[in-house]
Amino acid sequence: MIEKVKTGFCVSQHDYDKTNYAYVSVFRLTAALILNYLIHLRPKTVDQCHRILLFGGLLIGVGLYAFVDKWQATGSVRVENVYDVILNISLVMVIAGGVVFVVSFAGCVGALRENTCLLKFYSLCLLVFFLLEMGIAIVGFVFPHTLQSLLEESFTDKIIQTYREDPDLQNFIDFGQQKFRCCGLSQEGYLDWGKNEYFNCSSPSVERCGAPFSCCINATDISSGLVNIMCGYKVQMLPVSEAGKKVWTSGCIEIVRSWAERNLYTIAGIALGIALSQLFVIYLAKTLEGQIELQKSRWHS
Repeated sequence: MIEKVKTGFCVSQHDYDKTNYAYVSVFRLTAALILNYLIHLRPKTVDQCHRILLFGGLLIGVGLYAFVDKWQATGSVRVENVYDVILNISLVMVIAGGVVFVVSFAGCVGALRENTCLLKFYSLCLLVFFLLEMGIAIVGFVFPHTLQSLLEESFTDKIIQTYREDPDLQNFIDFGQQKFRCCGLSQEGYLDWGKNEYFNCSSPSVERCGAPFSCCINATDISSGLVNIMCGYKVQMLPVSEAGKKVWTSGCIEIVRSWAERNLYTIAGIALGIALSQLFVIYLAKTLEGQIELQKSRWHS
């Protein structure tokens, strides 16, 4: 059990009892390790290059820890298609950490050893990342409704149907629905939950025709502070006007798109800053590569 991390991040007994591998444990452990690393690392002895390498290794380590913890708790981790990978936070952390480690390693060693092959690989990786980011940004800013439809078609059924099967995914969905005040994913909103075998109206479960408690407008009792997990029961049988008094009726993808449109300039500014930084690093790598090639040509002349 995770009782306390040296930096002061704690996980309550309530959070741990809810699920042995809840997101709160993974996120707080990750934050604690990263904060502890950044506080105690001495910039004079370890440069930025090594920091990125260690950060990538840290992501891999935390991701593997979460993956093994989930494996031990459930007995198996299903990875049958790309959606299972995308929706598994531990695997995403391992993959992201691996990519960061490999790319930063190529850049560091390429610069320190003046290896043009590694520098070319480093520049190519950054260029690929840049093009992917630009493609996503163009689709998101120019065709927001198209991107929304694509996400709804790709993820709604998969996420809704596996809600009870994967506790990690369940915690993630509950967090998202409470944070963005939404219910379901698509434009059907709270009616999306009819696709789940537990919430489907034909189910013998007591949850039939209902929705998760995270959809509820007032899920927590003010006097006792306890969550009423039955607050979303039978809402699928109600019209939107009546259901809207108990649960959020809009889908989460629509809500997130609306939020992005309201903060368009902020998001665009951050995206532009990241893009310019990547272009500048690519320029530096290509410049160093050119200087190395020039020096080699002088040696051979």
